[in-house]
Amino acid sequence: MHSIRQPAVAGTFYPAQPQKLRADVAALLDTAAPLAEVPKALIVPHAGYIYSGHTAARAYASLTAARATIRRVVLLGPVHRVPVRGLALPEADVFATPLGEIALDRTAMSALAEMPQVVVSAAAHAWEHSLEVQLPFLQVALDEFTLVPLAVGDASAAEVADVLETLWGGPETLIVISSDLSHFHSYDEARRIDGDTVRSILDFDSALNHEQACGGTPINGLLRAAKKRALRMQLLQACNSGDTAGDKARVVGYASFALFAAGASAEAEHEYVRH
Repeated sequence: MHSIRQPAVAGTFYPAQPQKLRADVAALLDTAAPLAEVPKALIVPHAGYIYSGHTAARAYASLTAARATIRRVVLLGPVHRVPVRGLALPEADVFATPLGEIALDRTAMSALAEMPQVVVSAAAHAWEHSLEVQLPFLQVALDEFTLVPLAVGDASAAEVADVLETLWGGPETLIVISSDLSHFHSYDEARRIDGDTVRSILDFDSALNHEQACGGTPINGLLRAAKKRALRMQLLQACNSGDTAGDKARVVGYASFALFAAGASAEAEHEYVRH
């Protein structure tokens, strides 16, 4: 009998009712036009859907043409509750959401078994929202797929990049990095800070800190691997909670990016744009 990681933030970060959740995600995806190219990797925010759902949807809508091609999602997000050294795999065999169960790719996970920076921690995953909030988007945007979820703690960009290289695969594998940007600055200050961070990401600067992005560590690893492979990047959306459902006194920043295999036609944008 397989073990299931049950949803921890259904009903708070996103709807717990399956029909409403599916309808809400589909509506968000419908607001975003698909891209000309299918990305190899995405960077997406992980706040409640009323705050960052539109920004995340801009990324997930880009998967339309590959919904039957992508069969494995490598999902990395930062730990918020349980500190961990390295990158933590779960003990579970299945991740569940109100939309159903997603099997974990045990073959892919076993390929990481000998890597010293990879550990197993049920606690790191039990209440972690940075990975969970991405799952309903993936379930609606893709057909059947398996998941490799990694909760990222104290690790170097090189350690994260090595894990991504091991799991890189081909068109059947999508990499998703979950991260918000700055936290709890005033609206104007956040705009300035996040604008600089967006430009750093577009420049493949793999030295982001956690004040710039809570998922700075997995972003840094992706940028390192992507630069090595000459991926191209496009900024899809950037805003903050003051633009969506929050006040402007203390805001959280959000941005989504798509990264394309070498030779893709997408052009990087260098403007920090409001939602």
